[in-house]
Amino acid sequence: MTVQSPGHTVFFKSSDGLKLAGEFCGKPGDPPVILLHGGGQTRHAWRKTQVALAQAGFYSLAMDLRGHGESDWSEQNNYKAENFVDDLKIVVASLPAKPVIVGASLGGIVTLITQGEAQELLTRAVVLVDITPKVEGKGVERIVAFMRSNHDGFASLEDAAHAVGEYLSHRSKNQKTPGDLEGLKKNLRRRDDGRYYWHWDPALVSDEFLAQVDCEERLLAAAKNIRVPLLLVRGMLSDMVTTSIVEEFLEHVPGAQFVDVPAAGHMVAGDSNDVFTDSLINFLRNSSLS
Repeated sequence: MTVQSPGHTVFFKSSDGLKLAGEFCGKPGDPPVILLHGGGQTRHAWRKTQVALAQAGFYSLAMDLRGHGESDWSEQNNYKAENFVDDLKIVVASLPAKPVIVGASLGGIVTLITQGEAQELLTRAVVLVDITPKVEGKGVERIVAFMRSNHDGFASLEDAAHAVGEYLSHRSKNQKTPGDLEGLKKNLRRRDDGRYYWHWDPALVSDEFLAQVDCEERLLAAAKNIRVPLLLVRGMLSDMVTTSIVEEFLEHVPGAQFVDVPAAGHMVAGDSNDVFTDSLINFLRNSSLS
């Protein structure tokens, strides 16, 4: 695949015919890193991280998962774990070298299953961002409640920013409301009625979808089968991954490395991007992946 200049949007085609959007950043000859966002986010959640990775000598590809951002929605509601895994394998196969895959939340689930259930080594390393096979139910409920709210959209970008600020209750007052409304706009679609709607398929928070991604035994088996360097990055204020859950994970996967990011919740890269990115780059360099 011919790659255009950094920041250029590219499209892949899934096995069931969906268009999948991605964005490269960096020099094509540098070691590749794939970045997968969490549920309800888009590839733009990684923008600052992509710039830092490029400066550090890595070539990153941030993807919009199916049903998110500029990637197509599935009319057949093909949002099973296997659909996401198949998408990722198509993207991985398009690259000239095995990538490191960084997955946050839903993206981490996809990453774990993709490499952990594969017979061959598809990746050079795996980074899980605030996701483990076991998670706190209350944290999941809070995310689902937010994603199921405001289905009638927002009258303005300011209203959407206010909703995000209320959700990010752990942030300081000056951090809660996004200052860059144009950046927030990338996560919204303005429809014919003039209102702004989140840039993801509501089917992603159906009971059916949530039931099939709640698969602790499957994910733990996959994690134990990871045979490449693995890093778990947690937001210290996370209501999804507690200290006890981390300790249990590290007992099950003793070869895993762990970083705790202060002043960050579940959205680690958004809450404390500099600390998160520095930790990621240090892992990549110290694991002899650069």
